Amino acid sequence: MDFEAIIIVAVLFIGLPWVIMHYITKWKTAATITSDDEVLLEELYQLAKRLDERMDTVERLVASDNPEFRPARLQADREIDNQPLRELDRMLAEKGGRK
Repeated sequence: MDFEAIIIVAVLFIGLPWVIMHYITKWKTAATITSDDEVLLEELYQLAKRLDERMDTVERLVASDNPEFRPARLQADREIDNQPLRELDRMLAEKGGRK
């Protein structure tokens, strides 16, 4: 009977908190972005910028052929459309400066 009581107390006060802390730690580390994820995000961001420049070129070509053409997307020359991109560029520059 005494041996069973010792096992129960050990499981309750050592085993159970260890299991809880183990999975809390796993949960917190899984929520972070890895360096590979950061590299992938940077590549995707650069690709998106290149594609945006290409779309601007295509829209300029279409607009030169058809004066009635009006693009239905954000305009690169409008201040309100450029603000989110500037904010993202600023955040990337800050992150690059910290490394």
